[in-house]
Amino acid sequence: MSDSVTDFTFLQGVKVIDFTQFEAGPSCTESLAWLGADVVKIENPKMGDPGRRLRPDQPDTDPYYFHMFNANKKSITVNLKSPEGLALAREMIAQADVMMENFAPGAIERLGLSYGEVKAINPGIIYAQVKGFGEGSPYEKNLAFDMIAQACGGTFSVTGDMDGPPTRPGVTIGDTGTGMLMAITILGALYKRRETGEGHRLQIAMQDAMLHYMRVNFATQGRTGEAAQRGGSRVPGVSNAPMGLFPSAPGGPNDYVYIMTSRANPEHWDRLLGVIGREDLIGDERYLTPADRVKNIDEVDKIIAAWTRRQTKHDAMELVGAAGIPAGAVLDTDELNNDETFEQRGIMQTMVHPVHRPFKMPGWPVRVDGQATRLKASPMLGEHTDQVISEWLGLNDAALATLKADGAAG
Repeated sequence: MSDSVTDFTFLQGVKVIDFTQFEAGPSCTESLAWLGADVVKIENPKMGDPGRRLRPDQPDTDPYYFHMFNANKKSITVNLKSPEGLALAREMIAQADVMMENFAPGAIERLGLSYGEVKAINPGIIYAQVKGFGEGSPYEKNLAFDMIAQACGGTFSVTGDMDGPPTRPGVTIGDTGTGMLMAITILGALYKRRETGEGHRLQIAMQDAMLHYMRVNFATQGRTGEAAQRGGSRVPGVSNAPMGLFPSAPGGPNDYVYIMTSRANPEHWDRLLGVIGREDLIGDERYLTPADRVKNIDEVDKIIAAWTRRQTKHDAMELVGAAGIPAGAVLDTDELNNDETFEQRGIMQTMVHPVHRPFKMPGWPVRVDGQATRLKASPMLGEHTDQVISEWLGLNDAALATLKADGAAG
């Protein structure tokens, strides 16, 4: 794996002061850390980021969620509710290139760290905020987590069976998807600042971000004049057959293969018939054109399923894919976790933590010159307090001791 992993230095020298918690904000700042920024997570001395624990008011004995969104960062503990702690945070803000927060609406302002106040301290700072709902929205003061953003952003409405209820997608694009859009915007703002020296206030609402991931559905709305519909495993608004999930052997909960023939490639159908041993249907008028197959979609699906049920999902994917037809086995997290090729390419790496057991997890997926960025352990609460305050602010041991005695830092 060593040949596939390195330390990215694209953002070396960029200082990020991170007031985020849970997932949407931390996923953004983690991406900056993976790219080489010095990301310092500001946490309260008592319990830290609530994402450190899954059990209320209990220590971080179940840290895997926290690992996922806080790798490669540093942690310091600062009591922002004490005058001394707030003053310390302000000193760090003066040294920072980026400040990011995703507290509840109004919380950062009540702390005395609004954009106006931060800009007065550091006019060139990139000040980034994630909220559930946007300014001007009737819900702008509401709290939101991933599932709230997705429900209000449309993704539930297009997920699930056609005749079933709306369904929550299985991935957290409400949180991590929002974080990635903010990360891209921060990079753009940093690039522009090299010319102008000017800072900017960046704001993204999780509900607004979901509209970005619904663009195909809005295209369907534009074409039909009606709300995009749920289509189960098919793509709503795309009329083609076969297209969907087909059961495979031995019949487990994820033993399915997705097969899609394209309207733009009419030869896909004849090729697929050859793969499944149904050359007798080539030229059959019932299935001759995409429109014919959509008209007889139930029959088409039965023909394909009769073959896939006799194959494992991996065999089906390999045989159909080898014929130049898009196909994908449904892989669960255990299967992905056990695929050694992800480790060989650095896409999955093992976090070696000073306290918790080694934990394999996804890293940053973009490889540069054939290498992935190195995964480093998520920080223990306050692990880097002395180091960061010394490096960022130049304070000596006596000054650090005073801050701790005053309760400003942990």
